[in-house]
Amino acid sequence: MRELYDVIQTPVVTEKSVREMETQNLYTFIVDKRANKIEIASAVEKLWDVKVKKVRTMRYPGKLKRISMGRMNPNRDYGRGASYKKAVVQLAEGDRIEFYEAG
Repeated sequence: MRELYDVIQTPVVTEKSVREMETQNLYTFIVDKRANKIEIASAVEKLWDVKVKKVRTMRYPGKLKRISMGRMNPNRDYGRGASYKKAVVQLAEGDRIEFYEAG
């Protein structure tokens, strides 16, 4: 099994994810591409001492990026951004994760 911090890479803090945290007790993380739902759930439970009820995962391909600059360049080349995997974790009633401290 991988290290806990290798499975959970970073939390996603956007307007939508914060709203889901407050209303539905859902937390969103960027996770390792090879991690499965069982590893994600156990990593969240061990890192924050909470009880995980459900895990949903999604894979996102890298977005197409235009490399060459200028409008008149006939040889436009394209590259890709990095692909990633996202997990939405639902916690049991009464459990919370504090990502940052208000101060």
